[in-house]
Amino acid sequence: MKKSQLPQKICPVCQRPFTWRKKWERDWEQVKYCSERCRRNS
Repeated sequence: MKKSQLPQKICPVCQRPFTWRKKWERDWEQVKYCSERCRRNS
């Protein structure tokens, strides 16, 4: 799958789009933040 075809979400903290990552494969539905830093600053 090409990078442009991967699902994207918008981070509620920084308002930037982030794409699906392999490490989020099992819990992509629960992922809300693009990084630990954003998660801590929420």
